[in-house]
Amino acid sequence: MDFVNSLQTWELWLMLLAGVTVMFCGYRIKKIAFFIIWFLLGYNLVGFLLPEIIKLVPQIGEMEIWRILVPVAGGLLLALLGFSIEKVCVSGVCFVLTMLIAVQQFGTEIQVLAISGVIAVIVAGAAVMLMKPATIVATAVAGSYAMTMAVITLVSKMGGGDITGSYWAILLLGAGVGALVQFLTTKRVS
Repeated sequence: MDFVNSLQTWELWLMLLAGVTVMFCGYRIKKIAFFIIWFLLGYNLVGFLLPEIIKLVPQIGEMEIWRILVPVAGGLLLALLGFSIEKVCVSGVCFVLTMLIAVQQFGTEIQVLAISGVIAVIVAGAAVMLMKPATIVATAVAGSYAMTMAVITLVSKMGGGDITGSYWAILLLGAGVGALVQFLTTKRVS
């Protein structure tokens, strides 16, 4: 959440727009959705790792442009991977989302990582076996995750108070509504 808090308002609005688009139209635009999901995951992951990267390469920390471009490059690298390999992408999205949500909610202790890793592998395996439903659910959850993070941060930045206690409600409601809309609108789409 610290990295998302450091985003500027326009970046949060863009994240919100991308999240809502993926949440409601993920299966119809699955190649684009996978690109967006993997970009957001890569961008956030490199953003979390940026302090460590700066320790290894101090020159990155010296210029603002590098602190902006390094997460963008990480996002683009993961996005290109996700765009090209659909089954790996679906299973990877399910695995990474499970791990991200677990780490964000329960921390990075070894027990949390081990348990969430096992759950993430099971979820990723099930996703490959059930491609269309898994794609719909994965894009709905990923879009809802991006939307939830953006909404919570935007509300806080705009002086609306701290609504982090509503994290699970917003995430699950958004994912449920997004999945329902996608299932209803893609009945005849294979």
